[in-house]
Amino acid sequence: MQPDRVETAIVGGGQAGLTLSHMLGRKGRPHVVLERARIAERWRSERWDGLRFQFPNWSIRLPDFPFPHADPEGFATSGEIVDFLTAYADFVAAPIRCGVTVTALRRCAGDAGFVVETSQGPIHADNVVAATGPYQVPVIPPLLPQDAGLLQIHASRYRAPAQLPDGAVLVVGSGASGAQIAEELLRAGRRVFLSVGRHRRLPRRYRGRDLTEWLAAMGLDRTPVEKRGPDRTLPLITGAYGGHTIDFRDFAAQGAVLLGRLQAMSGGRLHFAADLADSLRSGDAAYQGFLDLVDGFVAREGLDVPPEPGARLLPRDPRCVLDPIRELALDKSGFGSVIWSTGYACDFGWIDLPVLDEHGEPRHRDGITDVPGLYFLGLQWLSRMNSSFLVGVAEDAARLADHIAARSLAPEGEAHHDPRG
Repeated sequence: MQPDRVETAIVGGGQAGLTLSHMLGRKGRPHVVLERARIAERWRSERWDGLRFQFPNWSIRLPDFPFPHADPEGFATSGEIVDFLTAYADFVAAPIRCGVTVTALRRCAGDAGFVVETSQGPIHADNVVAATGPYQVPVIPPLLPQDAGLLQIHASRYRAPAQLPDGAVLVVGSGASGAQIAEELLRAGRRVFLSVGRHRRLPRRYRGRDLTEWLAAMGLDRTPVEKRGPDRTLPLITGAYGGHTIDFRDFAAQGAVLLGRLQAMSGGRLHFAADLADSLRSGDAAYQGFLDLVDGFVAREGLDVPPEPGARLLPRDPRCVLDPIRELALDKSGFGSVIWSTGYACDFGWIDLPVLDEHGEPRHRDGITDVPGLYFLGLQWLSRMNSSFLVGVAEDAARLADHIAARSLAPEGEAHHDPRG
């Protein structure tokens, strides 16, 4: 069977793939977008009903396409994000093929191009861009046996409180998803135990401005990957319930029981690390450090914004912090379910080329690999802090589109100019 031929194949029909399609389309470069299911599939099927976007409506836009909204300070639902991305695909007239799963990628025999094996047959491409996003394979650590007698689901499979059986809910993980889900369950009247790890919480608003505005004003959202530092923790913020600053001690005041990291289960008992207080202090340090950055910036720039000394006041540690629980008997704790908010791993096993490290992570520089014509887009910290954000993917997409166009226009056999320098 003779494969289809295309200059560039983009794998993934989410925000990254659609934005690159827009950029290539503006340059008149032929391409196709291959999507395994539907446009914005993860927003459709791997988000819970009550999810709110983490950035305010006024900040959401894709190239030439702002987010339509009635409340600039509000936070979009996942359904509204799906509608936005679907409308964007129509706006850019993306040549997208939905329902096409990419199963393998390899070099062509005796050719400089690639063969993209798909569920609908092979495609020959001069360039391939993996734009499948940072959230690919849900990770559930092997801490509880599947026959533990309670429902266990990853956060990507959680939909609403009514989905869960009766009984207390153990939420494992204190990132953005774990925090939002735990708060939703508390507000629904459920008994919630929250296993808290190290986190980097930031203020939702400070001195009259949203966090997003401060990040942009100080240029922090454009921090290059070279200056990332050793802390790989994602910022902990929420757009739920109008958007507010997260402090897990507030959750405890609402009835949640805070726990340290879940370490193991043995003899029918759950064992938790003695690190709860340290994790909260780590979150406080990040929070206070960000307030310091803003205050310093305000002073240097002479901005006329009101001070907010009350933002530095922290609630008292609840009893579950002062006298932490180290063990819980599973049969006596009333648990009906566990929600694993424990993140995702990359899945690039379909790429049969030497571009992955020993952990299966792609090796690249700003999305450009050492294999000519192979690129990555939409990953966390691809080139900057906001590379994986819906509001931050455009610059990376524009750079890759320039690189692809330069490569495609270069005379055969001639080394093309690398825009990276």
